[in-house]
Order: sequence, then C-alpha cells, then structure tokens
Amino acid sequence: MLAGEFYDSRDAELLTMAHRARELLTAFAAIPSVHGDRRRIVLTALLGNVGDGVWIEPPFFCDYGTHISIGAQTFVNVNCVFLDSATIEIGAYGLIGPGVQLLTATHPVNADERIVDHSRADASVGPAFESPYRTRAASIRVGNKVWIGAGSLVMPGVTIGDGATIGAGSVVTHDIPPNVLAFGNPCRVQRQL
Repeated sequence: MLAGEFYDSRDAELLTMAHRARELLTAFAAIPSVHGDRRRIVLTALLGNVGDGVWIEPPFFCDYGTHISIGAQTFVNVNCVFLDSATIEIGAYGLIGPGVQLLTATHPVNADERIVDHSRADASVGPAFESPYRTRAASIRVGNKVWIGAGSLVMPGVTIGDGATIGAGSVVTHDIPPNVLAFGNPCRVQRQL
C-alpha cells in the first residue's frame, strides 16, 4: 500500500489499524478543548508524528493515523478528512481550513480495471482481494507555512510548496510551487506571493 501498489482495503491488518484509529478518534473528540494535554496524548498515539503546538479541532477523521506527520504550530480546523493510505506530511506553521480533505487513495477510472471479479480465480490479474474494488495510494506533501482554504480537496500524489496559499473550495490535482496564491477547480497558480 505505502509503495503505491494495489492493496486490499479489507486486509485484516489494515482493518485492525483502522479500528484502532476510530477508537482513538472517538476518544480525542470526547476530550474537552480545555484539556489540551490530554488531547496531545491521544494525538501522539494516533498520528505518526505531531510537532509542538499542533491543534486539531474535532471532528477530525483519518483512515489509519500512523501515516500522518504534522509539523509544529499547525492548526487543523473542524471537519477535516485525511485519508492516509499513503503518507501525508504537513509542515510547520500550517493552516488547514474547515472541511479540507487530503485524499491519498484512488481507484482505476476504467470500471473493468476497478472492480474485482470474485467469480474468477485468476492469479494473472494479481492477488486475491476481499474488497470488491482495486485501490492504490500516493503520498501528499504540504510544505511549511501553507494555508489551505476551507473546503479544499487535495488529490493523491500532490505536493504543495512552502508558503503557498490555496483558496477555499479548490480542487488540487497537481503540484503547487512555493510562495504562490492558487485556487480553482482545477487549482491553478494565480500569482506569486
């Protein structure tokens, strides 16, 4: 999965990791915001790396958590979804607006390639999957001092450079260079900052 190969989202090991993440997310959401120290303990158990001063405002959702790294002093607002079937790296001093989705998972666009035909036991098409569809993932990297505006979607394999600002509601389908204002669907560079 982390190598970008097709993987079975219903694999027993992955399901164990996902269930663990859901338990920790539920515990995190139940801790009142005045108890930052308790929230920090849960975030440290959930995520791969959590820098000093990271604040995540629940509700928050991730697949596994362990593949997410967030740099110091980054703020993640409400209703964010980080699907971490591949690594998600967020730098320091970031602002992640409400409803932002960082989505590392993808599927083949051709239905015949996407859907697993369980009636055929043919090893030539790859390993046997429990899932009815093929999935692969590509890492997302967000640099230092990046602001991603509310409701934006960041697609698999995207890198956003240091100091970039992504306008609200953008769909980021390709890499964004450092120190630019970019927005739209698809997200495009509008000007240098």
